[in-house]
Amino acid sequence: MPQVTITRRLYFNAAHRVHNPALSDEENAATFGKCNNPNWHGHNYTLDVSVTGPVEERTGYVIDLGRLKGIVEREVIDKVDHRNFNLEVDFMHGVIPTTENIVVGMWRVLEPAIRPARLTRLVLWETPNNYVEYDGK
Repeated sequence: MPQVTITRRLYFNAAHRVHNPALSDEENAATFGKCNNPNWHGHNYTLDVSVTGPVEERTGYVIDLGRLKGIVEREVIDKVDHRNFNLEVDFMHGVIPTTENIVVGMWRVLEPAIRPARLTRLVLWETPNNYVEYDGK
């Protein structure tokens, strides 16, 4: 049976401060620059969620995109939209909220929620010029 990958795109806004408490203020400023602003900064994020699987004969779907959207909204978007990653997002507690760490945290939340469909890729756009990809490895 053919394997097909489908992708749903979702949007959210969130704030963060890229800061390592194990470093001095000077080291944080030198390492993270303006992303270390103690008063936070925000982004208009874009999240692409890709799921791969066989095309179900009865529906013609890998997964219903409305169902996928609902899962992603419930498990991730509702927790991060208009929130502060450092202070308010449970799956980011104790983690430096770089885009790399955020996408891994999102994977850990979404992968079991999407089963039995197979989450195969997340792409998190922090800006129109910067994004990270994660495939669970």
